[in-house]
Amino acid sequence: MSTIIQRLPDHVANQIAAGEVVQRPASVVKELMENAVDAGATSISLLIKEAGKVLIQVVDNGCGMNQADALLCFERHATSKIRKAEDLFDLHTKGFRGEALASIAAVAHVELKTRQAEDELGTHLVIEGSKQVSLEPAVVPKGTTFSVKNLFFNIPARRNFLKSDTVEFRHIVDEFLRIALAHPNIQFHFYHNGSDVFNAPASNLRQRIATLFSGKANEKLVPLNEDTELVTLSGFVGKPDFAKKNKSEQFFFVNDRFIKSPYLHHAVLSAFEGLLRDGFQPVYFLYLQVPPQHLDINIHPTKTEIKFDNEQALYAILRAAIKHSLGQFQVAPILDFERDPNLDTPYHFQQKEAVVPQVQVDRDFNPFKSMNAPEPTRQRNSPLPYLAAENNPKWESLYVGLQSADEHSWESEPEQATLFASDDQHATASVTFQLQRKYIVSTLKSGLLVIHQQRAHQRVLYEGFLTGMTHHQAMSQPLLFPLKLTFSGQEILMLQQISPILTGMGFGFESIENNAVSVNALPVEVSASEVQHIMEALLHDIEQGLPETGYSQNDALARSLAKNISIKTGAVLTTMEQESLVNNLFACKEADRSPFGEPTYFIHQIEDIDKKFHL
Repeated sequence: MSTIIQRLPDHVANQIAAGEVVQRPASVVKELMENAVDAGATSISLLIKEAGKVLIQVVDNGCGMNQADALLCFERHATSKIRKAEDLFDLHTKGFRGEALASIAAVAHVELKTRQAEDELGTHLVIEGSKQVSLEPAVVPKGTTFSVKNLFFNIPARRNFLKSDTVEFRHIVDEFLRIALAHPNIQFHFYHNGSDVFNAPASNLRQRIATLFSGKANEKLVPLNEDTELVTLSGFVGKPDFAKKNKSEQFFFVNDRFIKSPYLHHAVLSAFEGLLRDGFQPVYFLYLQVPPQHLDINIHPTKTEIKFDNEQALYAILRAAIKHSLGQFQVAPILDFERDPNLDTPYHFQQKEAVVPQVQVDRDFNPFKSMNAPEPTRQRNSPLPYLAAENNPKWESLYVGLQSADEHSWESEPEQATLFASDDQHATASVTFQLQRKYIVSTLKSGLLVIHQQRAHQRVLYEGFLTGMTHHQAMSQPLLFPLKLTFSGQEILMLQQISPILTGMGFGFESIENNAVSVNALPVEVSASEVQHIMEALLHDIEQGLPETGYSQNDALARSLAKNISIKTGAVLTTMEQESLVNNLFACKEADRSPFGEPTYFIHQIEDIDKKFHL
C-alpha cells in the first residue's frame, strides 16, 4: 500500500528553508558576519561584487573550526550556540537556529577555508547546491573565510526577483552598519567591486558613528545614559537641528542585537515632540541591555523583532530618558526661574517687523560758509537744523511744533494699516491670487482656473532639468565660497556615480572624496542653506532604485530633484511669483500633469458656477 505523505529529500528541504532564511544577498551577509562575531573575531572584512550577486566573501580572525566542525556546520539544525530548549531564553549570541549555512549552501556555490590556532593545517571545503565537491587540508590563516558565489544559480526564478544593484547594495550596507554599530570594539572593512566603502577601526561608540556617518558626530550627538532595574539605556540622540527627512540614521539595539520596534520608535518621537520641523525624523543610536529572561527574540525568522515582558514601562523610561538628556544639554527648552520677564519682547510687538528709520540729507549744508552768509534754503522737516542752532538768532523757532509732533507720533500705525488695506485691495484686483497658501486661482473667459502650486512647480522644474541635461545648458549660480558637505562612504560612492548627471542639472563639484564634497555651483532654484537636506533626500531616493539606462537615470534624478526643491504647501507667493509660475506652467509640454502623473490644475466652467446659483 503506497503512502501519500513522504519525507522530502534533504536538498528540497534545504531549498525551502533557504526561501525563509536567504531572501537576498544581504541575508547572506547578515548570517556570515554574525557567525564571525560569535566566533570571537577582532577583525572582519566583507568583500562583495555586483551587489553580492556574483561574490560575497567574509574573512575573520576568529576561533576557526576543525575538519569535523567544518563538515557539520552545513548540516540542518546544527549549531554551537544552544544545547537545550532553556537556552532560548538565555541567549548571548547572534544566530542559533542552525539553518543558515545549510540554506546558503543549497542555493549557491560555497567555499570554506578555516583553521584553529592550535592546528598546523586548516580545511578547504567546496559545496555546490548542497553537494560536497571537494574536501582537503590546506595552508590557510587562523580564522574562517566564507566565499559565496553565484547566489540562486539553481533557482533562476528567485534570481530574477532580485532588484537592481543599487537597491541590493543598499540592503547590504544596512546589514553591515547594524553589525558594525553593535560591536565598536571589532575592526570592520567593507569593499565593493574593489573599492573601499567603509574602514572602521576598533574604537568607542562615538568614534564608530563618526566613521560610518561622516565626521559631525561631536556636533550633532547628545549622549544618553540611564540605569534602571528593568533596562540599562545608553547611546546617543541627535540634536533637532540635525534631523533628517528619512529614517536612515535610526537604530535600536537590544543586547547588541539590532531590532525594529515601532512602539519604541513612537516613544522617541514623543520625546522630540515640538522640537522637529514637519517632515523631519530624529537621529538616534540607542542601546538597551535587558535581562534575557524578560524578552523573546525567537518570534521572527530574521530575529529583528523582539517581544518584551513590559513594553509600557520601557516606553515610559525611554521617553523620559531622552527628554532628560535633551534638557540636560540645553537642547530642549527648559523653565528658567531666574529669567527677568521685563526683558522679554511685549507680546503684541513679537509679530511686528522693525521699522527702518529713514535718513534725510541736507545737500545744501556747508559748515565752512561764513556765519553772516544768508542761510541756504532747507527742505521742510530737515533733520539738520540743529547744526546752526547756536548761531541762529531765532533759535526758539526750531522747537515750535515739537510737542504737537510728539502727540501725533502714535498715529503712524493707523496710517500704516491704511496703506496695507490699499495693498490688499490691489491684490484682490490682480489677475491671480493665492488660496490657502496651496492653490493659485486665476480667471479665464470660460471660467475659473485653479492651479496646485507645488505640482505645477514640480512640472516646471522637471522639464527645465531635462532640457538642461539634454542641451547641456543648465542655468547655474557659482558660489563665492564653496560649500563643504559631509557624507558617509556609501553616499560618496553614489555621488561619484551620478555626479555627471548632477552637473548637467546645474551643480558644480570641486571634489568628491574622503567623506567630503565641495560644491562650487548650484542650480538657480536651490538655496545654499538647503543643499545638505536636498542632497540627502536625493541620495535617499537613489537608494530606492536607480534605473540602469542613461535616459531613465536622468528622468529619475530630475523627478527626485524637482520633488525636493519645489515650493511646498504653505509657501506664500507674491503676485509676480504667482503669475510667473502660471506662465511657466503653460509653457511646458505636459502642463496638465506633474512628473508623477498627478493633475496640476483644473478649470471650473462658468456654466457650473451658474448652476450653483440656479441660473
